[in-house]
Amino acid sequence: MPDLTLVNLNMLFMRYGEEIERELHVPLGCLYLCTTLERLGYEVDFRDYQTVPSDQPFDMDVFLSFLAEPAGVIGLSCMANLLPFTILAMRALRERYPDRVLVLGGVGTKAVEDQILRRFGWIDIICRGEGELTAPDLLDAIRTGRDLASVDGISFRRKDGSIVHNRNRVRIKDLDSIGFPAWQKIDLPRYAGYGMMTSRGCPYPCTFCSVAPVWNLESYSRSPGNIVDEMAELHRQAGVDLFLFQDEFFVSGKRQVMDFCGQLRSRGLNVQWKAFGRVNLIDEEMMQAMAQTGCVELRFGIESGSDAVLKRIKKGFTAAQTLELIPKAVKIFPRVDTFYVWGFPFETMDDFNQSLFQMVSFRMMGARILPSLLSLLPQTEVYREVAQSVTLEFCPYLLPEFVFTGHEITRGGQIEIPPQYAEYFGLIQGNPDIFPGFFHVNLADNILPKLALLRQFGFYPEAQPQPAKQDTESCGAHSPRIAPQELATRAR
Repeated sequence: MPDLTLVNLNMLFMRYGEEIERELHVPLGCLYLCTTLERLGYEVDFRDYQTVPSDQPFDMDVFLSFLAEPAGVIGLSCMANLLPFTILAMRALRERYPDRVLVLGGVGTKAVEDQILRRFGWIDIICRGEGELTAPDLLDAIRTGRDLASVDGISFRRKDGSIVHNRNRVRIKDLDSIGFPAWQKIDLPRYAGYGMMTSRGCPYPCTFCSVAPVWNLESYSRSPGNIVDEMAELHRQAGVDLFLFQDEFFVSGKRQVMDFCGQLRSRGLNVQWKAFGRVNLIDEEMMQAMAQTGCVELRFGIESGSDAVLKRIKKGFTAAQTLELIPKAVKIFPRVDTFYVWGFPFETMDDFNQSLFQMVSFRMMGARILPSLLSLLPQTEVYREVAQSVTLEFCPYLLPEFVFTGHEITRGGQIEIPPQYAEYFGLIQGNPDIFPGFFHVNLADNILPKLALLRQFGFYPEAQPQPAKQDTESCGAHSPRIAPQELATRAR
């Protein structure tokens, strides 16, 4: 029997009225973990739930059928949007397999490990942070009966019910040493989105960001040669000719970017790629080098057009810097994406209007505008600021894009919750401190007036009783259906 059944529960699954849209993305985190474990001699039974052959993936009978005959240790990985489903799925696993050890991993549990273990007694262990060092140590402890208190980077429940949080695991600084993802565990040609990670972590303390806190504001990058080696191997194995660098800190510095472009040019690899940039770290020379070596899309987290908001969220640049850079970028790249966050509790209507004016201006220049409603994830500073002073509000027809899962149905510009998922959303509403990303601050005066303006200017569709295609742009949840060629992982 395998040492571990590892399950990826991150997936792109959307319901538009009676239609379903799904796309398979290479599950990088789990595949990196498989590489490490199998290199050390462990046998991993990997199952990617994205591939479940059902249009009802949230039906527990479907899930249990997919997880039939698991190993003695079952590990599940999820992000915050599917954390509620993962918790319920682990309850079903406990009922079906009472003797298994159930381990929860991924970024979805960040900052709420204690609450999860105290309230949901069927979860045995939570892995925190990078798994490549923690997982082998944990499996060895389970196999040998060693005290779990000796395993750095986990939180767990003892037999007497007490909760233990071990010290954090030391970060992996040499990312090249991890090796490439275990692509042999999946059918690569089935996957539409070929993501890659060139770094882990970000040192910028943006108060709304859920990513940087996961890495404790530490950032480490792979070597340019190692990145290009992986691109070449994917191109050879599966004919991949379009890559999305998913990490926000691809542009960690000019030397890193220019060295990468030089490596790509010298290898003669004829591929296209997409990446995230940062307004205060990129210049025209870097953008030209990126475009000349196949970069077809550059993405920027602008967040706001208001200097007051940018300062409050500790973004690290000004609106003037944005206004100087984006017009240059749209002349260099076939596509430039600009991401905005709206709905901050401290964002006045004047602040919001400055963002709206900037969004309209950049759209006229040819940039793609991708606004998203603030998601108050528990590890963020902005959530900690408001948690003790305001009442979080749940809205059954409006959710932040970040926490969309496919349980809900999108109809035009708003959602509806099917009755069969009442328990799922009841779990969310009953535990706002674990799932604050599904909630709002001051819906009536802060959220709805801004949403009305976004709809008026065509950035969100109007609410409609049936799904309809409209010529508007948004960052996912409240947008109309996006044609496959327009999805973030595809070229234009």
